[in-house]
Amino acid sequence: QVQLVESGGGLVQPGGSLRLSCAASGSIFSFNAMAWYRQGPGKQRELVARIFSGGGTLYADSVKGRFTISRDNAKNTVYLQMNSLKPEDTAIYYCNCNVGYTLGNRDYWGQGTQVTVSS
Repeated sequence: QVQLVESGGGLVQPGGSLRLSCAASGSIFSFNAMAWYRQGPGKQRELVARIFSGGGTLYADSVKGRFTISRDNAKNTVYLQMNSLKPEDTAIYYCNCNVGYTLGNRDYWGQGTQVTVSS
């Protein structure tokens, strides 16, 4: 069982920055991947960024060049640095991890943290 706890959300003006953190109860070094998803008002949950066990990353087109996902294995924490924020980035941001077990992979989710971009 893995527990994920997000922090760092809040209200920010357009063009501003925020850094989200996701602390995991287990060793993220052994995870297949960790990711950030978001769900805006009236929208489906979508992938924002993912970082794989080997260090590779991928991003949604809408955040490329503005957001950066990173991890600190020693702290079992994944970060999402968000710059040049836009009103359309307003959403609940969820941390996700994918863990491999003998009988298959399993996804875990955090409780979410609200990010609001507004003047």
